[in-house]
Amino acid sequence: MMETNARKIVFLGTHGQYNIGDELLLETFLFTLGAEHRYVVNTYDPRFTSAQLDGRYEVELIDTGGDRRALLGHLRRCDAVVFGGGSIIKELYASTGRNRYSTLLMILAIVTFANVTRRPIAMLNIGVGPITTRTGRLLARAVLGQVDLLTVRDHRSYETCREIGLPASKVQLATDAVFAVDRQWLLGSDTTTTSPAPVDRPLRFALNLNYDIANPDNWELFNERLAAGLNGLHERRPIELHLLPMQAGFKTNDDVQVLDAFVRRTPDIPVIRHAPTTYQDVARIIDDCDLLVSERFHAIVIASLLATPSFVLAYDVKVSGLSVMLDLTDYTIDINTEFDASSVTDGLEQLALDLEGAARRVHEHAMALHAIATTQVEASKAWIGRTRGAS
Repeated sequence: MMETNARKIVFLGTHGQYNIGDELLLETFLFTLGAEHRYVVNTYDPRFTSAQLDGRYEVELIDTGGDRRALLGHLRRCDAVVFGGGSIIKELYASTGRNRYSTLLMILAIVTFANVTRRPIAMLNIGVGPITTRTGRLLARAVLGQVDLLTVRDHRSYETCREIGLPASKVQLATDAVFAVDRQWLLGSDTTTTSPAPVDRPLRFALNLNYDIANPDNWELFNERLAAGLNGLHERRPIELHLLPMQAGFKTNDDVQVLDAFVRRTPDIPVIRHAPTTYQDVARIIDDCDLLVSERFHAIVIASLLATPSFVLAYDVKVSGLSVMLDLTDYTIDINTEFDASSVTDGLEQLALDLEGAARRVHEHAMALHAIATTQVEASKAWIGRTRGAS
């Protein structure tokens, strides 16, 4: 017999694309919203997502591309529709190879159908933007205007909501949902503390790269300057690169391919290849390294919760915003613009010289965001509790 407070929730996001950050968001929301509910979750690969969840929640998986009729049926019969995290209200970059408005149009169709069938709709801890065209603003306004509960993960998303015409009462500023979890949850059963590293060993850098940048014309220059910067640092003090692909497969130029191509530019630097498949794998790799060099948003979030400093490769507005939130702007480069290789070498060396202080500061910021995220979780759970209730 189902618990009386249980709800049937259609939970929508970008799942089954072998992107560990997206799967981390799914796990975070299911964990924080509660295992007592029944969830219907969309995924591009049901077997993959089922293996990730490993039976920990009562979940029915529907194929994002092929089960549209099933989705409509669940939308008619659910207690709430929840979009969980991620940059979902945005125009797509040209580097994705897709129509600029395809995501906005798809979400508009779902939200409109849910609204017509009088299902409560929440968008929790989402990113809004970039939205640069009049058409994009109109579509975003049409989507968000139908949402009952809207929380955004950063100041820029909040400002974008206001710019497209949403009243202040319609949107709440929160933070990324993953800040609601902690070190023990991220590391799972492996929570042992690593012993202090020998003084003479190379500095371990976890390195992540992501091809989908706002300005793809700058990709080659970015790779060239980043490699020169790392090579320059290695000449000053030995370093070791631990490759941290956050997405393996599903698209061309995935993280594995991009990292493999990149390290050919750094032949003198030792390379350790990793093949993480879960967020725990990612957390353990980061925890075993001295610092993180990353484009990926959730790798940086994980590192902050583990008190590992990050050198941020800001590929779009969401990562730039995260850098500000974690007070990492002194250790951030905008990879869409021209920069000197020396800014990488000097920035990383400065960070390495103050690892303990940088780790303490970034963790303090992460804990402040953790408090915000946990408060928002309670508000979201209360909202779900006020929905109709499963029959």
